[in-house]
Amino acid sequence: MKWNALYRLMRLDKPIGTLLLWYPTAWALWLANQGMPPIKLLILFFLGTVLMRSAGCVINDIADRNIDKHVSRTKSRPLTTGELSLEDAIFLMLFLLVGALIILLCLPTSCFIWALMAVLITGIYPFCKRFFSAPQVVLGFAFSMGIPMAYTASGKPLTEITMLLLIINFLWILAYDTMYAMVDREDDSKIGVKSTAILFGRYDRFIISILLGTLHLLWLFLAQYSPLGWYFYPLWFLAVGILIYQQKLLYLCQPELCFRSFLISSYYGAVMWSALL
Repeated sequence: MKWNALYRLMRLDKPIGTLLLWYPTAWALWLANQGMPPIKLLILFFLGTVLMRSAGCVINDIADRNIDKHVSRTKSRPLTTGELSLEDAIFLMLFLLVGALIILLCLPTSCFIWALMAVLITGIYPFCKRFFSAPQVVLGFAFSMGIPMAYTASGKPLTEITMLLLIINFLWILAYDTMYAMVDREDDSKIGVKSTAILFGRYDRFIISILLGTLHLLWLFLAQYSPLGWYFYPLWFLAVGILIYQQKLLYLCQPELCFRSFLISSYYGAVMWSALL
C-alpha cells in the first residue's frame, strides 16, 4: 500500500510546517476580529492551511526529486526512493489543490487574488533555490498570504496593523528558514542549491539574532494599535526566553542543534498566538 508514502510525501508526519504556516494566519484572524473569529472561518482557514502546506511539500518534492538524493536529510523521501512515482505525486498534488479550491470557494471572492498569489509563489519557490541566493525571501511571501486573506475574509480592511504583522511574519520566516537551511548547508553547497544559510556564511547567527530581535520588538509597536489584554506583555517576555534559547542552540552551528532551534520556532508562534487570545 502507498498510503504511508503518500502520508509522508505530504509531511503529515512532520506537522512543524503546518504549524509555522498556521500561527501567522491565526494571529491575523484574532487581530482582525479583535478576539475569537467565527468558528466557520477558523475551520476553513485551518483546513486550507493543512491542504496548502501539504500541496507545497508535494510540489517541492516533485521539483527536487533529482536533488534530494544528494542530501542526507532528504534522500529517504518517497519520490527519491521510488516508493512513489511522479504520476502518484502529480495526482496527489492536484487532489490537494482541488481541496484547497473548494475551501476557497467558501470564502469571499475578494480572497481569490491573495490565494492565487499564494499558489503561484508556492509553485515557483522550489525552483528559486537553483538561481536565487535567498530563496527564503520567496518563502516569506508564500507563507504570508494567509494574513491578508484572514483580514479580507473577516470583512476588515488592510491597516497599519496588517502591515506590521506582515513584516513580523516575513522576518520570522527569514530567521527560522535560515536555521533550517543551516542543517543542509554542507550538502547544498556541494550540489549548487542556494540558501540564506550559504549567503550569510559566518554571519548567519548574527543576522538571525537581528531578525528575531527586530520582529519581536515590532510586536510592541503592534500592541500600541491593538486592544490586547494585559497578559500580552508577560507572554511577550516569555517569548524572549524562547528566542534566547534558540540562539544558544545555534551557537555551535551543529546541524542537529540548528534543526532543534528551527523546531522550537513553533513554540514562539504558539506563545504569541496565546498573547493575542
